[in-house]
Amino acid sequence: MQLLKSTRHPSLLNIDGASFTRKATRAIVLDGENILLLYTERYHDYSLPGGGVDDGEAITDGLKRELKEETGAQNIEVIAEFGLYEEYRPWYKEDFDIIHMLSYCYVCSISNVLAETSLESHEIQNGMTPRWINIFDAIQHNEQTIKNSEKKGLSIERETFLLKKIARELVTSQLALN
Repeated sequence: MQLLKSTRHPSLLNIDGASFTRKATRAIVLDGENILLLYTERYHDYSLPGGGVDDGEAITDGLKRELKEETGAQNIEVIAEFGLYEEYRPWYKEDFDIIHMLSYCYVCSISNVLAETSLESHEIQNGMTPRWINIFDAIQHNEQTIKNSEKKGLSIERETFLLKKIARELVTSQLALN
């Protein structure tokens, strides 16, 4: 899978500390300029649906599971690889100093109607809800959150980068063809 970007959190002077790798997935579901995203009230941001891949689980199986749990998506079909976003971020729990996050991004299609979500307790507590939104509005919203909010989470930089790349490579190019 093509590496889209590799980042290191500014607080990490080096990445030689005790680390672990977490594989995650990110689903790209488009309908014209609209994209299925998760809005998180706690962080006041939009992000791609997805999450951690369980041990022994295929990445695309984890993608489908996370997309269904977080959005209620049905009849999920993985259409194409989009790319890999790699991050090194500080970790604040025992045993490790650094988390090496690998986010595998895929373009997906789903049926038109969303079913009930199966959010985890922390996702509910953070006020996470699936929303169809114009991708350019979501980018603008996240940029304002980056600029003005002290509530922003660590993932907003990744999510905004990915949304801009999706808008450039998938949405704008598709609109030009129509």
